[in-house]
Amino acid sequence: MARKNKSIKKTGGGLKFWGRHAIEAALDNPRRVIKKISITREALATLEIPDDIAVVICDVADLGRVIPRDAPHQGMVADVDPLPDIWLGDILDEQSDRPLLLLDQVTDPHNVGAILRSAAAFDAAAIITQDRHAPPESGVVAKSASGALETVPWVRVVNLSRALDDIAEAGYWRIGLDGDATDELEGAMGSGKIALVMGAEGEGLRQNVAAHCDTLARLPMSSKMESLNVSNAAAISLYAEYTRNKGE
Repeated sequence: MARKNKSIKKTGGGLKFWGRHAIEAALDNPRRVIKKISITREALATLEIPDDIAVVICDVADLGRVIPRDAPHQGMVADVDPLPDIWLGDILDEQSDRPLLLLDQVTDPHNVGAILRSAAAFDAAAIITQDRHAPPESGVVAKSASGALETVPWVRVVNLSRALDDIAEAGYWRIGLDGDATDELEGAMGSGKIALVMGAEGEGLRQNVAAHCDTLARLPMSSKMESLNVSNAAAISLYAEYTRNKGE
């Protein structure tokens, strides 16, 4: 039974998610452990919560004190555990024709969340990041992903170049996105399954990562703009691959 608690305390360990999309998706994910949901009475009337999850009824002001300032919590905050690790080998063993998306030192959690959302929209098999030079799973990522954190596998690897070697052995054509490349993305795709590799804004792909790609390609764009935000570039690239597959 829900209980009243006027002063929610921050707890050590675990994560806090906020917002309807992030929490509904977490509830639908059997791999996600949800320890508690703090929620207003109004929001509780609109959300189905299993009986085995603790529910704390609270005020809007209480919620605002346990998450980042001005975060749009929509009357609900969930205490959750991080998802179990996913291994690259398990993804490659699935023998899927869906694309992989690798991120080279993309560290902004809003960007990674938005990229997860695009990966879900355009049916990517997984996103792959480094273990250290990528944001941790967090409420910001979950909110930006709008539920996709629960549905798109997120693989973390120690070394992106070695991961690209394994991906090549699994039959993927590796395309590094580079604004200075000669070829445009559409012409570089070929006909097989692909892995798209994107670097951080400003720095782009590191030299060793680019050297482990089969080809480099750029997105066609007007000379009025030099580059795109990495999450926008990822969305366009995934859309191009999605429509290529739909047309085959």
